[in-house]
Amino acid sequence: MTLKDAGNKWQLRLAAVLIFLLGAAAGALAPRAYRAWFGRHRPQLERVFSELRLNAEQEAQGRRILSETREEVRALRRESEPREREIRERADERLRQVLTPEQLETFQRLMPERRGGGRRGGRQ
Repeated sequence: MTLKDAGNKWQLRLAAVLIFLLGAAAGALAPRAYRAWFGRHRPQLERVFSELRLNAEQEAQGRRILSETREEVRALRRESEPREREIRERADERLRQVLTPEQLETFQRLMPERRGGGRRGGRQ
């Protein structure tokens, strides 16, 4: 075995250990990230249901109602999105006529929801 082969083996082992550690870290953080992305309102909903002291049937019906409502609101957003985009594009065109290029750039940076990066833009 040459010195080069020994170095390659250590690099390979080090890479394997790093990959393992990164995978373990990702696995440990995944539940928290999932809750942050998809379960934003769960703690609030759980607290409300707890304070209402719902029986099992009421809780099941309440969850079903809220789930159906959430789907209806999502459908409404999907339907209104093209019209909303059209209105925003018209506003952008009007702003281009009023603002300097530097001001327009600053405005767009300060208004991320106009490009889908704000509170509503991230929801589907």
